[in-house]
Amino acid sequence: MNIQLTAAARQRMQNFLAANPQAAGVRFGVRKTGCSGYAYTVDIAERIAANDRVIEQDGLTLVVDEKTLSLVDGTEIDFARQGLNSMFVFRNPNSTGECGCGESFTVDPAA
Repeated sequence: MNIQLTAAARQRMQNFLAANPQAAGVRFGVRKTGCSGYAYTVDIAERIAANDRVIEQDGLTLVVDEKTLSLVDGTEIDFARQGLNSMFVFRNPNSTGECGCGESFTVDPAA
């Protein structure tokens, strides 16, 4: 399992955790939605379940449900500011397409 965080993404996630000291870490995953099929999720991980995989990176605990791991393995997570907007940016080698608005992505089920 290989998920990389840029310094900007790691700092943003550490800010989330500082505001939630009881959290077990940051949960990264996907949910079914949108035109293309999946959307990324980044939330506070309240706990670590038996089916979760844990990635420790520079003092940050990233939690990924093993059911979604094949969809996000190899992803680089960045955090960008563009004008008044700020957002996580995902560079996922498993993605085979995105919807026109960029809110959702697809993967090749044969891969």
